[in-house]
Amino acid sequence: MSYEKDLIVLVADLDAENAIIALLDRSPSLGAHDIAYDLIRHTEHDPGCCKSCVEMLRRHQTTHARALVLFDRHGSGRDCDLRQDIELSIEDALRGSGWNDRAAVVVLDPELEIWVWSDSPHVCSSLGWENRRDLDAFLLQEGWIGNRGEKPSRPKEAMRAVLRQSRTAVSARIFSQLAKNVSLNRCTDRAFSKLKTTLRDWFPENR
Repeated sequence: MSYEKDLIVLVADLDAENAIIALLDRSPSLGAHDIAYDLIRHTEHDPGCCKSCVEMLRRHQTTHARALVLFDRHGSGRDCDLRQDIELSIEDALRGSGWNDRAAVVVLDPELEIWVWSDSPHVCSSLGWENRRDLDAFLLQEGWIGNRGEKPSRPKEAMRAVLRQSRTAVSARIFSQLAKNVSLNRCTDRAFSKLKTTLRDWFPENR
């Protein structure tokens, strides 16, 4: 079957939209060929993506070869469920609605900001800090991370605190900057790994 575009992407907000656009523009770095895509933002944000993506994407089944849904677990209405369980249940619903094996769901756990906290030097500059040592010291002092240097358990709140401290405006452009500049091998988040693997499998670079 011939489709108008390779991919339709449904996201929950402008932050995710900016991140995904920047990532798809780097498709060779993901191990994928150039992807012709459309992107739509759900007006009901994370709960909308979680509850009504099947209906929202139905009309794109004949125009787009693949569908990708991306939203936060936190605030989705299924906060107590495991990321994998949410993904599987919605993928089953999309499969049954006619997408078959052409759709995937990526649930960010707990939220998009978890992708911000890689060890890339670009994180500091995007968040208004001069060096990572000072940034990590602030996160530790304020209780956002422990002594083991793990990612913040509340990544969005930690990011907002860091931006306030550096007097940097909160902006969706931060996600675009990071997605454009950070090495895609630095992020070890499982949802991000699923996104990379899915795009690489769907749109292999050497097609």
